[in-house]
Amino acid sequence: MSNTITANNLKTKGVSLFKKLTANNEEVIISVRGKNKYVVLAMEEYNRLRECELEAALAETKRDLENNKYFEESVKDHIKRITSV
Repeated sequence: MSNTITANNLKTKGVSLFKKLTANNEEVIISVRGKNKYVVLAMEEYNRLRECELEAALAETKRDLENNKYFEESVKDHIKRITSV
């Protein structure tokens, strides 16, 4: 479950508000003019999510290698391939 605060609440209470709201590693959503605009995470939670993202990228790369879904080419050919639309 996430916490939602308004931009005005953040202005009046400052960053100290985040310590309380992220104490259980829950995200804090900042709403601006009634719309959810930003998310704040405790650094530990951010690092955990980043690690999950990197592990997923590694798993995808391993699958691509196993399925021969990669290119062996020169830098020049690589640049040409990725810039051709």
